[in-house]
Amino acid sequence: MLMTENDMLIIKRNGESKSYDSQRIFNAIQKAFQSENINDITTVSTITNNVDKSIREKQAAEQSTISVEDVQDLVEQALMTQGYHKVLRNYILYRELRHKARLESILEKVKHHELKVKISDQDSVIYDQVLIEQKLRRLSQDLYKVSIRDISDSVTKQIYDNIPQKELDLLLLSACRERIEQHFQYSSLSTRLVLDSLYAAILGKEMYSSGLTQAYQNQFKNYVDQAITLELLNPELATYNFDVLSQAIDPNKDSLFHYIGMQILVDRYFLKDREQEQSIIELPQWFWMRIAMGLAVKEKKEEREIRAIEFYKVLSNMDLVSSTPTLFNAGTRFSQMSSCYLNLATDSLDHIFKLFSDNAKLSKWAGGIGSDWTYVRATGSKIKGTNGTSQGIIPFIKIFNDVALAVNQGGKRKGAMCAYLEIWHRDIDQFLELKKNTGDERRRAHDVNTAAWIPDLFMKRVHENKDWTLFCPSDAPDLHDLYGKAFEKRYEEYEALNMPRAKTMKAADLWRRMLTMLYETGHPWITFKDPCNIRSPQDHVGVVHSSNLCTEITLNTSESETAVCNLASLNLVNMIVDGKLDAEKMDATITTGIRMLDNVIDNNYYPTIEAENANMRHRAIGLGVMGYQDALYKLDIAFESKENLEFSDYSMEMISYYSILASSKLAKERGTYKSYKGSKWDRGIFPLDTLDILESERGYPLQIDRKATLNWLLVKDHVQQYGMRNSNVMAIAPTATISNISGVYPCIEPAFKNMYMKENLSGNFIIMNRYLVQDLEQLGLWTNDILKQLKLHNGSIQNIIGIPTHLKEKYKETFEIDMKWLLKAAAKRMKWIDQSASHNIFIETKSGKLLSELYTLAWNLGLKTTYYLRSLGATQVTKTSVQDESEGLAQPEQMLTNPAVSTTSKKATDSANMNSTQTYQQELLLQPTLMAEAECEACQ
Repeated sequence: MLMTENDMLIIKRNGESKSYDSQRIFNAIQKAFQSENINDITTVSTITNNVDKSIREKQAAEQSTISVEDVQDLVEQALMTQGYHKVLRNYILYRELRHKARLESILEKVKHHELKVKISDQDSVIYDQVLIEQKLRRLSQDLYKVSIRDISDSVTKQIYDNIPQKELDLLLLSACRERIEQHFQYSSLSTRLVLDSLYAAILGKEMYSSGLTQAYQNQFKNYVDQAITLELLNPELATYNFDVLSQAIDPNKDSLFHYIGMQILVDRYFLKDREQEQSIIELPQWFWMRIAMGLAVKEKKEEREIRAIEFYKVLSNMDLVSSTPTLFNAGTRFSQMSSCYLNLATDSLDHIFKLFSDNAKLSKWAGGIGSDWTYVRATGSKIKGTNGTSQGIIPFIKIFNDVALAVNQGGKRKGAMCAYLEIWHRDIDQFLELKKNTGDERRRAHDVNTAAWIPDLFMKRVHENKDWTLFCPSDAPDLHDLYGKAFEKRYEEYEALNMPRAKTMKAADLWRRMLTMLYETGHPWITFKDPCNIRSPQDHVGVVHSSNLCTEITLNTSESETAVCNLASLNLVNMIVDGKLDAEKMDATITTGIRMLDNVIDNNYYPTIEAENANMRHRAIGLGVMGYQDALYKLDIAFESKENLEFSDYSMEMISYYSILASSKLAKERGTYKSYKGSKWDRGIFPLDTLDILESERGYPLQIDRKATLNWLLVKDHVQQYGMRNSNVMAIAPTATISNISGVYPCIEPAFKNMYMKENLSGNFIIMNRYLVQDLEQLGLWTNDILKQLKLHNGSIQNIIGIPTHLKEKYKETFEIDMKWLLKAAAKRMKWIDQSASHNIFIETKSGKLLSELYTLAWNLGLKTTYYLRSLGATQVTKTSVQDESEGLAQPEQMLTNPAVSTTSKKATDSANMNSTQTYQQELLLQPTLMAEAECEACQ
């Protein structure tokens, strides 16, 4: 219900609230028209009504009070939409003149010390720009690229009398954040401003009397006690030796954060006292130590502090970072630290609704979910109990979709789920249409993801232009549990029966339809059943029926077992020392990381018994990687190069080597996982060895080499003697959020853009490729002109004159790279991984042939899964540039879009200068955040 005029308030520039009065808008618009000698009450009234409607809609949508500036922006937008450009020009000119007059008044009052800052309801102090500059100097002693005067002038121009201290702090942060595009050192200063506010609020006076380090360490135990009292932390944490732990806390490591990482932690990760206006009670190093304590809480009592400090050092250096559920929940009263869950629906009404209940519980505790629906009978199948016919899987997936909406993840983000279906299922056509924006809404599921589970036989039939047959699972009940040659044999037997409910089509037609839907809606994701099963270490105790929400987990599922993945990611760029991967540091970091992940299993809170059964029996974990692009930058390697393929191969081999060895060492200390006997590990079959098995089962050659460089006999001997602690040890998750926290590029993908706008809870700000800036600085090329050119080209440097070819190759953005290089690099890594990797496909063409070639190449290379398809679409991108008079409005540019992603575009502002010359200023607004980050941080 819209507010009445008397109920609505407008925030004035001085922060005061005033009753909304639409007559003031009418008067302002009328004066603008009269300035052009136009007296048209009807038109003025119409525009006023349109603005009034927009104001009410904006207020209702944002549930917040509208400011005077918002109202004036909406007036400008209405005048532009109606085509009254001359009136708009005069309106903007008048607005600018008023702004200058207010600014002159503010500066005069500042000069005479007449403006105050409210530090509390009772107390105020005189605003002093010198104090602002002193604060900035204190925080930027080693930041030589920031202009303190520029920032302080910007803040001074925006203040008003009795401005609250919190608002003044936000103005200061905003002034720094807006200048990140000029140099990444403004990001560092923004981080320090956030930290300075946290220190003042949480450490208080002790910080000034005892120093930051002493206050940080002294108050650590108080923080833990307070959080336990607030029922936020597990009381068992109080039993640690705080004298030992406190001394290990190093506040200097706060300097490792970039602004985006710090702001994410402040907005969503730090513990808050929600009874006190959600005030934060946690500092960054306390955050890392709390996680370390939560992971070490069940270590031997005499080793707990030692292990906690070991984990803390790895986390606080951001050498390796746990996934979001672990960061959220480690050490809390309900420490659900696992990332994703995989389960299945059997062909039973009771079990299907139990699955809905289970998924609600798993989602509540921040788990991402992948559910397999292949067992459920198809539309029209007979129901023996009622002698009726089945409605198939779609109505159930619709409920699955609604569960994701109804039960969000711990009140922190919406539920995130993915439905899987094997493509011989009779309902595959309807399944492919679940994400369409047209058609019967009762047959749509817009809020969950979908993925196709594809056997090798289908890909062969596509290649050979043969037929493909769809079955109801009630007619072919064993097909879903078979793979490889056994599946092919049984599938052909079913085809020979010519069952009345079977449906035959060209395999190529279904493949084309699937890729068309994928291009149009971003779904279904393409995942390959046989590589996941044939290469699985756990083929002796079950079947991989699907992957997870983010397609990197390939674990067995059954009615009695919900597969669980526990994730963390190695920060690869931190492993580079003196121009190469440091094997000793890799070994130490990975060994600690594997122990942390194994501890998750024992310390975890399990929402369902099926999840606990699976995790305790198989103890699967997934160590992944992030900062791969950063590592390439540091090594001066381009993505489109043989050097990249070699580094992809060698770096993943090293991760695999030390991960498997670390798990085996844990088995020596703690024993093997329960289902170890008979596993591929037990049979001496390692991930690299499974490539030959897959090739033999498939009957098609794999386009990937078997080269190895490390001494694998040593690891195999160790496993043969002591076994493995974990059934699976590696999986590369998307890492969108934890990579932001760590200040690196996500997982194994190239830089999406060299420059883009990031939007989070605290507002918008620009992210710059700091490696590019550094390289340009070294060549003396980082200038205002280059910055303008970078904005003009939406972050790309390929068409900027004067930048060396070498840098253009090194700093190609995602859509400037031939996707085949990314797939080949992914295949090099897949040689060594016992699970899979979240791997996006990027295309800038509408060619169905190319799309088919890319996914076929992924299959030929032996990849197990793929993730999102991302394509370029004609969507306008605005840029910060002032056009010449003759140029007029800037032309629309192309940017990345995904049909499932809505990208906000800011309006172009029609402005006028003092000579009434028309110019147009547009802002860069490019949001390349991965869809996965918006939907689920479970794997990230």
